[in-house]
Amino acid sequence: MSLPTKKRKFDRTTQDKLYFESYSDVTIHEEMLADKVRTNSYRLGILRNYKSIRGKVVLDVGAGTGVLSVFCVQAGAKRVYAVEASSIAEQAKKIVKLNKMEDAITVVHGTVETIELPESVDVIVSEWMGYALMHESMLHSVLFARDKWLKPGGLILPSLAELYIAPINEAVAEDRLNFWYTVKEQYDVDMTCMFDFARKCIMNNEIVVNSVSVEDVLSHPAKFAELDLYKATTEQVKRVSGAFSFECFGSSSVNAFCLWFSVTFQGEDKPLVLSTSPFKQETHWKQSILYLDEPVDVVQDTKIMGEITLSPSEKSPRHICAHLDCTIGEQKMKSKTFKLGESHCDE
Repeated sequence: MSLPTKKRKFDRTTQDKLYFESYSDVTIHEEMLADKVRTNSYRLGILRNYKSIRGKVVLDVGAGTGVLSVFCVQAGAKRVYAVEASSIAEQAKKIVKLNKMEDAITVVHGTVETIELPESVDVIVSEWMGYALMHESMLHSVLFARDKWLKPGGLILPSLAELYIAPINEAVAEDRLNFWYTVKEQYDVDMTCMFDFARKCIMNNEIVVNSVSVEDVLSHPAKFAELDLYKATTEQVKRVSGAFSFECFGSSSVNAFCLWFSVTFQGEDKPLVLSTSPFKQETHWKQSILYLDEPVDVVQDTKIMGEITLSPSEKSPRHICAHLDCTIGEQKMKSKTFKLGESHCDE
């Protein structure tokens, strides 16, 4: 009989190494570049700010393949420092050379916390957002770069992030659970006893990343947090929380909440918003789903209230935990803590 093994707890250095290694594979870069909403939003967000970028020095934090750095040169940047910690930096150098921009773009292989630049910068650009916005904890690197390298009055793209939540009836979970009531009809074997077991397996404490249909959203969404990248501190972004309240559209069953975010690029004319809302075109971030332990029936105008907190896992700091407190209608408040990735949240 084998004994259960203890979960490995990696130190921060090991966690960072594993994180950066994940960006050394082509798949993640293919996924991001294939996301036209994401990539075109950054391209337009940068090009629309050409007056603030033209002739200026730019720092690209977490440059990856260097596509944002190229956009900055296309917007007229005099010089771009493309800082990338993973080995994909070697490919970024080739891309820069292929586009004949090696005189304007310097690829720096290292973390923004450890590298040295020969000068301060006028602009910081970064695609730092993870699932549910805060997964991966890359925002800390952007704030570090801001405090160390950005000139007073400098530009940050994007400069504002907002987090939203809404109650949903997640149809995929419903269909998977109802499957066990169809087995007898198909095979003449009653498996309805599997329902409770299946519900525990499906509606667990994992943060599930998936697309949510607009038809499944049961109320107007609530914005529960806002981060101004010019003012936010590393301490403040370690724990992002906020309250929410909803009134349901009609009769249904709430079996989950979904989270999404938007980021805003300030502009000369009007801001450009990149949204990961289920009401907008799908991105590779999709939405983040938090399943309740069991569904709760609601009717028109049923009130839902609560609070949600996003914080890094103590065991895997680049992963996030979400703690949810909510009251649905006349029910007592329920609390649940969720995890994303290999982290294990401390209750």
